[in-house]
Amino acid sequence: MKFDTRNKKPKLYNLLLQALFVLLIVILLVQKNAQRHAALISALIGLFLLAAVGQLIAALFKQIQYNPYSYNTIYYMGFSLFLLAVAVMQLRITLLLVRYPQVYQANEILHILLDSAKNFMYYSSPFLLLFSAALCVSNISLIRHEGRRLVNILGILLSFLLVAGLVLLFLFDRYASGSRLQVMLHDLAANIFAAVYLYFECMLIGAIMADVIAARYEPEPDKDFLIVLGCGFRKDGSPSPLLRGRLDRALRFAEKQEAATGKAPIFVTSGGKGPDEVCSESACMKRYLLEQGVPEERILEEDRSTDTFENMKYSKAQIWKVNPLGKVAFATTNYHVFRSGLYARRVKMRAVGMGADTKWYFWPNASVREFVGLLTEHRGKQILIFGSLILTYTILTILAYR
Repeated sequence: MKFDTRNKKPKLYNLLLQALFVLLIVILLVQKNAQRHAALISALIGLFLLAAVGQLIAALFKQIQYNPYSYNTIYYMGFSLFLLAVAVMQLRITLLLVRYPQVYQANEILHILLDSAKNFMYYSSPFLLLFSAALCVSNISLIRHEGRRLVNILGILLSFLLVAGLVLLFLFDRYASGSRLQVMLHDLAANIFAAVYLYFECMLIGAIMADVIAARYEPEPDKDFLIVLGCGFRKDGSPSPLLRGRLDRALRFAEKQEAATGKAPIFVTSGGKGPDEVCSESACMKRYLLEQGVPEERILEEDRSTDTFENMKYSKAQIWKVNPLGKVAFATTNYHVFRSGLYARRVKMRAVGMGADTKWYFWPNASVREFVGLLTEHRGKQILIFGSLILTYTILTILAYR
């Protein structure tokens, strides 16, 4: 699939209208005779959820074609898996309601929806446990090679939180006693905890998939500019292995493009000078490119930036001085492509990324760091979705105890 082939952002307003329409029909059927129409109600909800999954997947492909570096990409991936799981559970109850109407009651439908977050946690627990174990193994290797620093144990911390959340919910949800109100409050706490866990699990799954898609993408060979994002270099001013990987990735792409189309892109070396560095990251990269035979007139320096956002902001300013209509790609390390692309779009630059390989034990922990960074962005959108999940499970809990 090619990036940037659509100019229109996908919308899901129709899905909201469909949800309201299905809710209206369900309310009418419940008022008539909930038990008599239980199988129909359950089938209607299950089919709607399946249709919602299909629409989310379709929106995902359109979003990738419009802007792959978007939070919508993460949400569509993560929550489509969750809705698929709920749809399967709901259709299973439909079959049981049809076959055993005397055994299964209409309230089973409500409980499937109410327990959906908890059930998704339990059903996905094998994946979470395997993922946590792999993350710990990679982090142990990272510590052995890179030393014991806080940033090098983020994967272990995330693994602990994932497993601890599963264990805590399992122990807390096993038994509740007391008055009806006490039991309801217990279940409400369990469901809200599961909703919080669900949100971050879907975000994690979506972010992993979005990172992989972004990192493995090969841009079209028609670029006018190649931005190389800077990172730390050695004390003698030579590129570190990480920075050299980004430079070599850009060089390979440029060589491939020139061989295929005859078009030689301009390199934009982007990175400022830290207080303890002998030169700017941009100057370090320019020197390396010159050593590799790149003519000086094909190198633009951007040496003011201090982070990825400024990399994109100041690189765009340099590019627009030369050709504001030029096609742009950027090179960075594989785990950093998605977030870098997000910043490029934030400064209104339609650039596509390419990922340089890194050591196997470095990527998982670095991806966790990127994921944590993503959680601090777009707070408004995250609060809206996060709050909607908590509100939904609160309402479902109250309805179940009416």
